Amino acid sequence: MAEAGSWPSIQKYGLLSTTSLLTLFELQASVRSRIESAHRPESIVIKHAELGTAVVRDQIPMREQDLVRCLRDDMTPREWYQLLNSKVFFWLTEQRLQRMLGARAYRDRPHTVLILDTAALLADYTPSVVLSSMNSGCTRPVAHPRGKDTFQPLARYPFAERRRRGLEAVVELAVEGGVKNIATYTREVHESSADGSDRTIWTP
Repeated sequence: MAEAGSWPSIQKYGLLSTTSLLTLFELQASVRSRIESAHRPESIVIKHAELGTAVVRDQIPMREQDLVRCLRDDMTPREWYQLLNSKVFFWLTEQRLQRMLGARAYRDRPHTVLILDTAALLADYTPSVVLSSMNSGCTRPVAHPRGKDTFQPLARYPFAERRRRGLEAVVELAVEGGVKNIATYTREVHESSADGSDRTIWTP
């Protein structure tokens, strides 16, 4: 789920984490710090003389007062934001994608949706992939405890334990830094409109 109209830029430069995007756009340190080390209550448009514009999406589902309460391992909110911004995130089920598209903060806005070949992505990016058992960018309605062990590589992820407990095995898949050749793994790109309609805008 990406910013509406962003596919041409994503296709050209990759699906990048916030940190990687800020590096690409050569933002000054002071501006950069406000974007990647603090809560973003709204999306932020960044500009580059040659690259054009890009949108760093908001973090509306996360409230700092809740984050302070649920953080573990002596992590600070600043460290958590930096951790999240170092990754690009993927939903693993259509149900969770639709829940996000239908959330109050997003339902009245258009979005670009990428549908990927996950097996091919994993085959090439396993060393950079981490998994999470929660929506790590959300503290509503429940601020689940989170910390340094929230993201685990595939080899250490507790699949069997979560299944024994009757829990959803994995909620998020994230890639450190992003996927520069994302078009290689993209099977369809949709534009989801505010009125609920959906149209395919790209196929390989």
